[in-house]
Amino acid sequence: MKKEIVIGSSLIFIIDQISKYLMERFFKNKVLVIIPNLFNIDFTYNRGGAFSILNDQIILLIVATIVCLFVLVKISKEVEPSIPKTFMFSLLYGGVIGNLFDRVFFYSVRDFLDFKFFDYHFPTFNVADMAIVLGMFLLIIELLRKSEKHAKDNC
Repeated sequence: MKKEIVIGSSLIFIIDQISKYLMERFFKNKVLVIIPNLFNIDFTYNRGGAFSILNDQIILLIVATIVCLFVLVKISKEVEPSIPKTFMFSLLYGGVIGNLFDRVFFYSVRDFLDFKFFDYHFPTFNVADMAIVLGMFLLIIELLRKSEKHAKDNC
């Protein structure tokens, strides 16, 4: 793995862990209303995966995360290096490792960003989740571009 990806993913991991520590320290058992009826800081422990699926299946989630990391390593070796791709893999590795760290050491993922849109209450999330979502979005775009280029080259 390129050292730039290691540095970038380490930075994402550190930001994630510091934010989780601070939110747990100062907002555990409290809700801080930032924008009424829209955004709160509400610290919670998520013992499941995204949207709390597979609740209390920590071992399964840890194994699935490790498999995901191996897949990411394989994909990252097949992609031509560039600054946007380094950014993309930094987000993915940093976010995945941040939530894996929580599962291994806290048996849950620490979440604190709480959004409501009209009558919809979005699941609480954290910095690692944001990094994973943005990284996956960029990875999907990259894979679609690669597929499109491959299709054009074969015509």
